[in-house]
Amino acid sequence: MSSERIIYLPLGGAGEIGMNAYVYGYGPEDNERLILVDLGVTFPDMDGTPGVDLIFPDMTWLIERRDRLDAIFITHAHEDHVGAVHQFWERLGAPVYARAFTANIARRKMDEKGLPETTVKTVSAWPETVEAGPFSVGFLPISHSIPESSALVIDTPAGRLVHTGDFKLDETPVVGEAFDPALWAEVATPGIKALVCDSTNVFSQHAGRSEVTVGPEIETLVAGASGLVCATTFASNVARVKTLAEAGQRAGRSIVLLGRAMRRMIEAAIETGVLTDFPKVVSPEDAGSIPRENLMLLVTGSQGERRAASAQLARGKYNGLELKEGDLFLFSSKTIPGNEKGVIRIMNQLSEKGVDVVDDSSGLYHVSGHANRPDLERMQDIVQPQMVIPMHGEHRHLREHVKLTQRKGRAAALAINGTMLDLTGDRPEVAGFVETGRVYLDGAIQIGALDGIIRDRIRMALNGHVIVTVILDEDDEPLGNPWCEVMGLPEIGRSQAPLVDVLEEDLAQYLGRAGDRTLTDDDKLDEDMRRIARNSTMNEIGKKPEVTVIVSRLS
Repeated sequence: MSSERIIYLPLGGAGEIGMNAYVYGYGPEDNERLILVDLGVTFPDMDGTPGVDLIFPDMTWLIERRDRLDAIFITHAHEDHVGAVHQFWERLGAPVYARAFTANIARRKMDEKGLPETTVKTVSAWPETVEAGPFSVGFLPISHSIPESSALVIDTPAGRLVHTGDFKLDETPVVGEAFDPALWAEVATPGIKALVCDSTNVFSQHAGRSEVTVGPEIETLVAGASGLVCATTFASNVARVKTLAEAGQRAGRSIVLLGRAMRRMIEAAIETGVLTDFPKVVSPEDAGSIPRENLMLLVTGSQGERRAASAQLARGKYNGLELKEGDLFLFSSKTIPGNEKGVIRIMNQLSEKGVDVVDDSSGLYHVSGHANRPDLERMQDIVQPQMVIPMHGEHRHLREHVKLTQRKGRAAALAINGTMLDLTGDRPEVAGFVETGRVYLDGAIQIGALDGIIRDRIRMALNGHVIVTVILDEDDEPLGNPWCEVMGLPEIGRSQAPLVDVLEEDLAQYLGRAGDRTLTDDDKLDEDMRRIARNSTMNEIGKKPEVTVIVSRLS
């Protein structure tokens, strides 16, 4: 019996939606050659990760084994699949392979980081393959909500695997390649050992709709609008952006693209030949001289992002353009769970301006980029895999996908981040567990989730902050009374006196009673004054703040 095995190890994206990073390995136990599929980000929120810019998977396990990593493959250009490549490439060192559109986006990211663009290699669609150690990997076209999405056909000495990436079964996708069931059946002919499969929409009971179905509805809506029309969608959904632009063009409107991400995606699609007939656009500056009823703005910020064009238009102006009473604003997108507050805030701000807001509650103006439950079943019927490993979903999605698979008579395994599976035999077997987690991009620095920085920031946000300063002379005697500065706290407490005065009085009394042993011990002073400041604040305003004590000694 061979001692070599196939392993699968998700480091991100399994048990959550976002931050995708999947490791495959082949070889002797603990000495497998490795490849990485996708390396993405997820996005912070003010409640749990205030001030954080981006969140990455913890790649420590793979970085420690970088000498065994033969290649990185990117399935498509969504941020949760490609957004962290440039952040980790120097520590991983392996070549990056992607199709033309995705490679264009990845190279732009490398360039932003000052890394050589030559690290990203462009690969054509199947049947072209890349040899990476014991693996042969090909990019199999699949439809999704971004151009040139691909599943990966991963051939190993022990069998063929298919990693679907994000997908839907759309045979009329407007932009990009249609789903080709005959091609997929051909790829499956030698037999598929494991299908590692998107689970996002496993609870959606109806077969997914094609992108082509939203065009007529959007055209009707835009044609019936009397004022300026503004629409937002995911910038990466090039097909939807094109549909919106064409609807505006047919209604006699000039098209304006607002938001860096929107322009970048359209530019990349044109540069790589994905998009050849996008309507002519005008600049925001030229738009100012065009009558409002002849304008259509396509803007970023469909998920309520505070700095995106949608939010800035809702608050006031953006690039000199402003929304007014009687204008129409269309959300041609689905709100990702967790983003509802930001989206609703923008909707209400627009409503206060007298703007008519249309969302997708009717189901007319958006279709999902992910396969629904009947589509997942159809995929299994086409591919006929020996086993199915659900990925790209929260725990409940993965669990339901396992149940669906088992009902179809196939082996399946629920493998969340850090669960290593052995796929060599007839059924997936748990081979072990590795420590996984999150890494935060905080400004220009990457910090660990357990470093305590974000925890301290949350505490300050919840409880406020007090700075206590005391100066001791050469004889270790207080030089005057301590003084306090407060941030994020009410100025007046229960005693109707300024909070700062109350704190300084209580701390001065403590110092007046302190003996020589205490006054010469900085740690004791810090501990006691911190406790007094917190207790006094609690008595005054009902909160215990974070406290910083500064003890200065004159030498």
